[in-house]
Amino acid sequence: MSKDISNCKNLEHNMITIIGSGKVGSSMALQIAMKELDTQVLLLDIVEGLPQGEAMDISHLLSERGIDTHVKGSNEYADMAGSDIVVIVAGVGRKPGMTRMDLLNTNTSIVKDVAKKIAENAKDATIITVTNPLDPMTYVTLKITKFKPNKVIGMGNMLDVSRFKSFIAHDTRMSRSAIDALVIGEHGENMLPLIRYSSISGIPLVNFLDNENAKQVVENTKKVAAEVIALKGATIYAPANAVTHMVDAIVKDRKEVIPVAAYLDGEYGTKDVCIGVPAVLGKDGIEQIIELELNTEEKEWFDKGVKNVKDSIAKISF
Repeated sequence: MSKDISNCKNLEHNMITIIGSGKVGSSMALQIAMKELDTQVLLLDIVEGLPQGEAMDISHLLSERGIDTHVKGSNEYADMAGSDIVVIVAGVGRKPGMTRMDLLNTNTSIVKDVAKKIAENAKDATIITVTNPLDPMTYVTLKITKFKPNKVIGMGNMLDVSRFKSFIAHDTRMSRSAIDALVIGEHGENMLPLIRYSSISGIPLVNFLDNENAKQVVENTKKVAAEVIALKGATIYAPANAVTHMVDAIVKDRKEVIPVAAYLDGEYGTKDVCIGVPAVLGKDGIEQIIELELNTEEKEWFDKGVKNVKDSIAKISF
């Protein structure tokens, strides 16, 4: 008779913790568990019963699928001890009509508290920040935990890429599987979808879109999150997929180039800021930041995002 691994107290295991068990956090837990990226997934939340209920629901699905990943729900931060990866989803989400920066004050206090708990209970973890405004919250997480910069990563542009790809596929009528797209900069209104660095089956995207269509694709990518929020109240599945993709690259040591919010210390001509850039993700988190040659217009947009993030950081007391 097989033993339930959840009752094996001495079983050595790896664990991915997700802090925040709402729709986005629970969707992440489901997607990560379905890909069997670790033996245990922990859902943490201050709302009693919520993470436990989500864990039970997910576990019932996994059982029918024959997937042995163990999903647990908890209200105790101590239960994250030994986590390899911790994902911060905790915080207030955007409401219709709000920008990501409108959440700065409220979510700063939440993320500060969560970051302290991570430093106390999971000091060897790699952290992925999802809470908005994404770039400032990644910076807050880094400063409060005092972790090495390579161990604190913001989801930002990985999510933006999924939206960029969607519009490219729609306008070119090409297979989504053939599209390789790139977005850098602020995860917000100043994001920089890079037409020049995007392609279809290796063929530069400029061969498929004229200037007018390219500009429209870029604008649609920047605005679509607000549209989704206006229609259904929140973005859920695309952010969950973005984090799952990042976790997969780290757990499997893929050395995959992914655009994420990273701490810059001279790269792209800026310092002391977290913002979206292409980075190599592997078992050590951010293993390399890749510097692209930006033209004048692209650099102006990137620097505009840097300024916006730095202005927001300046309003935060540490």
